[in-house]
Amino acid sequence: MSANMSRRTLLRSIAVGGAALAAPAVLTACSTESSGGADVSNAGKKAAAWPTYTPGKGATPDLAATAEGVQAGFTTYPGDLVRAVAEKPGSGKEKIKVLTITYGTPPKPAAQNKFWAAVNEALGVEVEFTVVADADYRAKMATVFAGDDIPDVINVGGGYTLPREAQFAKTRCADLTEYLSGDAIKEYPNLAGIPTYAWQGMGRIAGRIYGVPVERPKPQDTMFFNSQAFAKAGYAPGMSTDDFAAMAKSATRAKKWALGASTTGYFGYKTHANWFGAPNEFSYQGGKMVHFGGTDEFKAALEFMAKLRAQGSYYPEATSVSQVDLKTQFWNGSVLSMTDGFAAYTSNAQGIKGAYDMDALVPYAADGATTRYQQSRGAFGYTLVKKASKERVKLILRVLDYLAAPFGSKEYELTHYGIEGTHFERDKDNNPVATELGLVESKVNVPFVYLSDAPQVLYAPGFPEITKRLHTWQRKVVPLMQPNARFGLQSDTYNKQGAALEQMMNDGVTAVVSGRKKLSDWDSIYAKWQAQGGKKVTEEFAEEYAAAH
Repeated sequence: MSANMSRRTLLRSIAVGGAALAAPAVLTACSTESSGGADVSNAGKKAAAWPTYTPGKGATPDLAATAEGVQAGFTTYPGDLVRAVAEKPGSGKEKIKVLTITYGTPPKPAAQNKFWAAVNEALGVEVEFTVVADADYRAKMATVFAGDDIPDVINVGGGYTLPREAQFAKTRCADLTEYLSGDAIKEYPNLAGIPTYAWQGMGRIAGRIYGVPVERPKPQDTMFFNSQAFAKAGYAPGMSTDDFAAMAKSATRAKKWALGASTTGYFGYKTHANWFGAPNEFSYQGGKMVHFGGTDEFKAALEFMAKLRAQGSYYPEATSVSQVDLKTQFWNGSVLSMTDGFAAYTSNAQGIKGAYDMDALVPYAADGATTRYQQSRGAFGYTLVKKASKERVKLILRVLDYLAAPFGSKEYELTHYGIEGTHFERDKDNNPVATELGLVESKVNVPFVYLSDAPQVLYAPGFPEITKRLHTWQRKVVPLMQPNARFGLQSDTYNKQGAALEQMMNDGVTAVVSGRKKLSDWDSIYAKWQAQGGKKVTEEFAEEYAAAH
């Protein structure tokens, strides 16, 4: 990122690394033929083998990755870049129409856009983009799903639950199993470098592989904090809940608040629930699917959050401030911590501008609880390929393979930073720094990286200490991580009612933590959630889980 990036540009880019990652999503759809369309359930189907994982051959990191999922860390940008793709995917004569979500502004046409043109040239393919703003994405996808003329490549991203999503994939898109399952993926070595957890988070449809996941790291929601302020108030990793509450109360003074929350953050309740030992939304235990809202651990977390709110430790505008405005309060030191998507660490570091040391919170220890941590879905989204001849499907997979070239490769540098001297310059430490043109002609506004991307690494240009701190933090929390058992599963009811059920939970938690309702009201709130579809969703996910495992 440019050191002189405008505040407006920075705020606009936040969703790329933060909010988009934090939002949950799965390949959801109706599970029976009677629902209309294809049977997409995995129950009773032979499950295709996941692609054989083979780590990509990029640059050697300064901080090593682990098999559990700790990311490779780079304190400086690699000096010697490797070549990850031997030949152009296309011949220069092919055209591919693609559709992706965007959090930026519509780009100029490729003929007037040097970044777009350069990637097309490197691919040997003329890629024609339709980019859809986040606010319009769901409506656009509904039109695409219902229409006859669909693009060659479709990015399903942004964390949305889209009605009849998996049915669309099965009936209109290519079954990629024969190209990607098991050792077949070795023909696409960069796609083979996508970790297995990302494929699992994407999930199968009727036992088959229909997409290519756009990988994201294992940590999900992360509580970033002002290290100096918390240390002064007595913070210590793994402290008891009583000590944490005392620390938060001590840190809250003189128009500074220990804990930040926003209208879409809901007091960070999913983070706290995991720390109290509740499931990561759903878990499969003793042959049953368990939803966190009905557990004693979840209610204990609610009680603790209500205590923190009552003692004044939460930012007082928590139920009305936007996430973007909360970030401003965090950056300027008014709010001393906030829950955000993990990948937002780079933009947060840029916003803080060295005013204090940012770190990530290691969970406190609740009495009698087995501390857990949220594992993400492992993917921002996934990419579908329209049904076509084998030759054309292979062409598109070669394009996706190019776009998945690892960090430290020449291909990665092009797709993420553009052309040196045009879109970026190098600072004294060799970090790519965007030019004014590079802020406009960028991976945000021309989002090739939402079609396919390399496994992410820990790298914060200009902030090597943040990379070191987060790598140390990951080594502590990754072993605590638990996946959400519903990721990659199918549920008819969740497909139809998932968004409404999620909002019911969010509203119920907000009411209890803010004091509008008592903790004793939670049982009735949860009973309503079950009656309005939650119980059926849980049963359907249980059936799917049993079939998929």
